[in-house]
Amino acid sequence: MDKKLLDILVCPICKGTLIYKPELKEIICRFDRLAYPIRDEIPIMLESEARELSTDELAEMV
Repeated sequence: MDKKLLDILVCPICKGTLIYKPELKEIICRFDRLAYPIRDEIPIMLESEARELSTDELAEMV
């Protein structure tokens, strides 16, 4: 994943900072509790494509 792209990406819902999780191939918004998938090195920043994070998953990221 390109570092420059990660620096400018924000959550499409809240415009907040995102967390890149390369091992999961996801970009995380902790505030909205959503994980956006990365497919073929392209982040899919659509709410309809995101999965909701559980409380346990969020706790592990702290």
